[in-house]
Amino acid sequence: MTYLWLKAGHIIFVIFWMAGLFMLPRYFVYHQETEIGSAEDSKWIDRERKLLKIILNPSMVVVWVFGILLATSQHLWGEPWLHAKLFLVLLLSGYHGWMAGYAKKLARGERTLGDKQLRLLNEVPGIVAALVVVLVIVRPI
Repeated sequence: MTYLWLKAGHIIFVIFWMAGLFMLPRYFVYHQETEIGSAEDSKWIDRERKLLKIILNPSMVVVWVFGILLATSQHLWGEPWLHAKLFLVLLLSGYHGWMAGYAKKLARGERTLGDKQLRLLNEVPGIVAALVVVLVIVRPI
C-alpha cells in the first residue's frame, strides 16, 4: 500500500511541476512585452516569483523525494531504464534552474531571449516528459 501512495504522490507532483514548467516560459513571453519598470512589469515579476516559490520549487523537490523513495522501495537502482530516466529528470531540473535564473534576469530588466526562443523552450518539458513516460512504461532499455 505504501508503494501505491508513493506512486500517486509522485505522479501528482510531476503534474504540478510540469504545469509550472509549461506556464513559466509563457509568462516570460508576455512579460517581455511590457515596458521595463512599469506597473505591468512588476506584476509579471511577482507572478513569476510566486509560480516558482509556490508551485515549481516545492513540486520539483517532492518529485525527487517520492522518486527516490519509489526507486528504493522497489529496488530499481540497477535498472538501465531508471538510469536513463534519472538523466532526463536531471536535465529537466537543470532546465528548471535555468528558467528560474531567467526570471531573475527579467526582474533586473535583462531581456536576452526572443519570443520565438521562449516558445521553443516551452517545448522542452513536453519532450522530456514523453521520453520519461516511455522509459517508465515501456522500459525499452
